[in-house]
Amino acid sequence: MRVQLSESLQQLLIDMSRRDLETRQRLADDMSLFGGYHPDMQAVHEENAAILDGIIQERGWPTSDMVGDDGADAAWLIVQHAIGLPEFQRRCLALLTEAATAGSIPAWQPAYLLDRILTFEGKQQVYGTSFDWDEQGLMNPRAIADPTSVDERRAAVGLPPLAEAIARHRAQAENEPKPTSYAERQRSMKAWAKSVGWL
Repeated sequence: MRVQLSESLQQLLIDMSRRDLETRQRLADDMSLFGGYHPDMQAVHEENAAILDGIIQERGWPTSDMVGDDGADAAWLIVQHAIGLPEFQRRCLALLTEAATAGSIPAWQPAYLLDRILTFEGKQQVYGTSFDWDEQGLMNPRAIADPTSVDERRAAVGLPPLAEAIARHRAQAENEPKPTSYAERQRSMKAWAKSVGWL
């Protein structure tokens, strides 16, 4: 059964995702984005997540039928960026997976969120969508389980080959400051993950 499109809800989600991206761009422009989880960015992520959580409780996961493709993409971006809220992301992963299985959203959306959750939990990712600086100062995927077949898994959820993703991420990171110490970055990220409940 087709759900009636909610244009007001669609616009709300799009506005929330736009605020997220505009805040990120502002902080990237003055380079303050890259010194850890910026409190301005965290505030936007948590405020957006709280609103999305209310929508989910009232209406269920915002699918393309409910809020259009752009609204559904916006909802995905909001949960994907809610990195300091482990239980919220885990709960939403189940909803995204169910919606993707039903064909209500693209399969790459739960794939991205699964990888994000696994890497924050200190585990190997499945699809190679989570990237970070490596020991050589290159932007590369974090550890991948069974990397020899990753392109098959990526294709199954509508993602391009990993080599294309690597090239895109490296191009996007060209103007980002590289970490001065890989070991210190890893220590800092692990401490943050523990502080918010990922580990």
